[in-house]
Amino acid sequence: MRPLEGLRILDFSTLLPGPLATLIMAEAGADVVKVEPPGGEAMRQFEPKWGTDGSTFALLNRGKKSVVADLKQEADHRKVSELAVTADIVVEQFRPGVMDRLGFGYDDLSQRNPGLIYCSITGYGQTGPRAREAGHDLNFLGETGLLGLSYGTIDDAVLPAAPVGDIGGGTYPAVINILLALAERHRTGRGRHLDIAMCENVFPFLYWALAQGLPNGDWPGEGDHLVTGASPRYRIYATQDGGGLVVAAIEQKFWTRFCDVIDLDQGLRDDARDPAATGDAVARIVGSATTAAWTARLAGKDCCCTIMKTVDRAMDQPHFQARRVFGAQLANADGDRIAALPLPIDRAFRSGTENTLTAPVLGSHSDWTGSR
Repeated sequence: MRPLEGLRILDFSTLLPGPLATLIMAEAGADVVKVEPPGGEAMRQFEPKWGTDGSTFALLNRGKKSVVADLKQEADHRKVSELAVTADIVVEQFRPGVMDRLGFGYDDLSQRNPGLIYCSITGYGQTGPRAREAGHDLNFLGETGLLGLSYGTIDDAVLPAAPVGDIGGGTYPAVINILLALAERHRTGRGRHLDIAMCENVFPFLYWALAQGLPNGDWPGEGDHLVTGASPRYRIYATQDGGGLVVAAIEQKFWTRFCDVIDLDQGLRDDARDPAATGDAVARIVGSATTAAWTARLAGKDCCCTIMKTVDRAMDQPHFQARRVFGAQLANADGDRIAALPLPIDRAFRSGTENTLTAPVLGSHSDWTGSR
């Protein structure tokens, strides 16, 4: 039995933060019911299409149910209200006040369901002068200072490849706080309203910048810190054939091993003397050999150096294959199959889920009564 079996989640969220949070909980056994507007949530239409829906929708909504409802229509409103009475958890991602106007706010639902855990995910939180503002991931990273630490040049800025604000600031805090609220409810019998603000939840990722700047005002700038490119020990170096050698040899023992592997001149190994000269020398050496040559030379050296890979090459790595990271399968209505999205759940909590599941067809559970 998986840890969240027997729990029902009514999911009003769309796009990434909320749907990924409920996917994680569905993987752990929860019964997740998506409440979608007529026509479905927007991500169903995203390209590329995989069958009738976008592949991103399929990856994020595996194993859920779909109920179509126009919450402004009385019959649909009553139907969803009845489902809400049976829910343990509600997840919503509208701006503050929207769910209240629709009659599905926390105060309304908790009167009939006092044990309800109600999770609201927004950009800036339920309170404060910016609570009703719109925002996306890049806005949150820019607002918190994270984006300004490693963007290159303002005329040709490098954008983060991962939605840190959406997942790290929205999805993961939502899951953490829902689980904490479940533990609290186990003791008290009552639920609560959870206020998940994606923008402010980016700050834990900046622990090192805060630790540097708070004591004496010595704040890090663009690319001038150990982990943002200032050190030769933590950098990406180009190989002869256009590949990338990822060096993260921060600790002295790893740096020493790396210097031995590349035969770096002894006078340059103390990178504190002239970091630029050391970095230039490492770049010349790495650039003199192919990716394959460096793969062979670094094999078994244990110096925190790896070869940069494309996503498809990464998926094919023997280590990930051995651990069945992509072992679960996702199917569409046409019978096509792809690997399911890997999730950060211990295998002990995912017993029986490494099989083939589908994302819900739009409205496929609209006639479902929701009875326990």
